[in-house]
Amino acid sequence: MKQTFKKRKKRSLVDIVCTVCLTIFALLIIIPFWNAVVISLETETAYVRSPFSWWPVEFTLSNYEHLVESSKLLLSAYGATIKITVIGTLGGMVIMVMAAYAFSRQFAGKKPLFMIMLVTMFFSGGMVPMYMHLKNLKILDTHFAVIMLHLVSVYNIIIMKNGFESTPLDLQEAAMIDGANDLKIFATVMLPLQKPLIATFSLFAAVGHWNNWYWPMLIINDMNKVTLQLYLRYIIASSITTARESLSMDGDATFAMGIQMASVFVVILPIMLVYPFLQKYFVKGMMVGAVKM
Repeated sequence: MKQTFKKRKKRSLVDIVCTVCLTIFALLIIIPFWNAVVISLETETAYVRSPFSWWPVEFTLSNYEHLVESSKLLLSAYGATIKITVIGTLGGMVIMVMAAYAFSRQFAGKKPLFMIMLVTMFFSGGMVPMYMHLKNLKILDTHFAVIMLHLVSVYNIIIMKNGFESTPLDLQEAAMIDGANDLKIFATVMLPLQKPLIATFSLFAAVGHWNNWYWPMLIINDMNKVTLQLYLRYIIASSITTARESLSMDGDATFAMGIQMASVFVVILPIMLVYPFLQKYFVKGMMVGAVKM
């Protein structure tokens, strides 16, 4: 009884410490984000008077109106980013899931191929050779080049491979006895069991494509093809010189910080809306395949 009581007391103490730490970390993330939203919804006068407030003192939508009206690039940037994110995520997941399943099976040359794939995690061709390679392929200034550069992750393949290998052999043998071939086993048995893992890495891939800006900055030169991250960079760089010249419909002057915060919120909003629907898969998805290597 005493040992059980001590274990419960120790466990409750650990839970309290973890809860406090996680609460502090959550506040460190939520408070700056909420402050950014408040700044985007108030006037420059209110911001200068109180840089931090829990709600807009002088509410205005002039910063968002300026963001939409002052540039024609917003919709095209949204379209380009959605295109890259959707195609890159779907195409990448198809390739990575099939590669992971293939490496979870036994075939001739599996080990050498797997080692070659592992080498790419530690050594890459470099930025200049990669850029020259894209130039020789004549795909610079295209969305296809951006998608291709971040299509496959070796780390994701390894984790999903371990997830496939952790599937009980009894299920696969039962399907084979029923006359199912490898393709049918893959589609009807293996994929449904790996849904949490696939959903988790799909979200990771989507966030990676959505937030990608470095290679698009190097590759994309046409302003009609810029992504949201490049558009956000352009807005932040130009808002300081243009904000005071722009007036909203009600006559309130916009200001640089308000436009920047409004731009940040507009860019991250779609990912924020998608995340809650896949959050339930995170814990289970990250645990599957994380033990066996």
